[in-house]
Amino acid sequence: MIKAVILFIIGLVLLIKGGDWFVDGATGIAERFHVPELLIGATVVSIGTTLPEVMVSANSALSGHGEIAYGNALGSIICNTALIAAITVAVRPGKVDKKTLRVPVIFFFAAMVIYAVGAYIRGSFERPLGIVLLCVFAVYMFILIRQALLEMRSGSSAQEGNGDSSGSEGKEGSDKDDPGKKEKPLWKDAILLVVGAAFIAVGADLLVDNGTIIAQMMGVPESVIALTFVALGTSLPELVTAITSLAKGHGALSLGNVCGANLFNLVLVSGLSVTLSPFGLPSGKTVNMGGNPVNASLVIDLPVATLVMVILTIPALIRGELKRWQGISLLAIYAGFCVFQFM
Repeated sequence: MIKAVILFIIGLVLLIKGGDWFVDGATGIAERFHVPELLIGATVVSIGTTLPEVMVSANSALSGHGEIAYGNALGSIICNTALIAAITVAVRPGKVDKKTLRVPVIFFFAAMVIYAVGAYIRGSFERPLGIVLLCVFAVYMFILIRQALLEMRSGSSAQEGNGDSSGSEGKEGSDKDDPGKKEKPLWKDAILLVVGAAFIAVGADLLVDNGTIIAQMMGVPESVIALTFVALGTSLPELVTAITSLAKGHGALSLGNVCGANLFNLVLVSGLSVTLSPFGLPSGKTVNMGGNPVNASLVIDLPVATLVMVILTIPALIRGELKRWQGISLLAIYAGFCVFQFM
């Protein structure tokens, strides 16, 4: 018990410090190459914070527990959106870059349609569907990398244009704007990013494993362990990154991270799991509809995962800003979802 508690605390420390370094490295790279924070959050940060889901789901699929991979992906989307993003929006609502947000949102809903085909029409997740999801991931990354390169080129061109027109005066002006500032070397930002991602992955693993051991020793039911430590545990990197980003004033990074992580849960986590080991629609909790039991995944899990993303992203794409009511509404939905799972 003492060993589990110590390892649990170590995992928590690694998560917090890893999130801190990861955000610093990501924002440093974004500033250096003039790439929008939302774009960095939707790519590099999202991949790093989705590592725990990738590891858990891939191992579950290979060991014949496809239902864990399925539940982990959808549960993480709901947790990321209705808890993590909701906290960020409720505490500090603000403006968003509609242009940068548009790509991950479009890809998410396109991937959700593909996922729904497997759930509602096929009733199973077969290898071709997994390959399609992985192809969507590859296309998404290609588009975002291309977008990032264009942003970098336009930023460099703007700087060169300013230099040509203002000459030495422009250089002196920039020095006056930021006197005595030393730019951090790129390799330092890269190390912060890599080490931060490693700390997040190891910390989440220690936290989930030892949290489960502690819960079992305290006599907590296994169903409660699965719903709390496993589902929330693999989303802890996103939570830590969101809180760290919020504290450092990088709200756009947090929103981009959540949207990117949700997409990766469908196309990378689920796509890899299904490709490695196809599985059927999990048959667990049911809902009584018209006197007939219906799989809860079809009437609760998938619809809720879609609904929370609609509430978070569609108003933001229309107005270009997030409102506090969105965060509060999402938190209420998450509370209701958790109550349903325990009923």
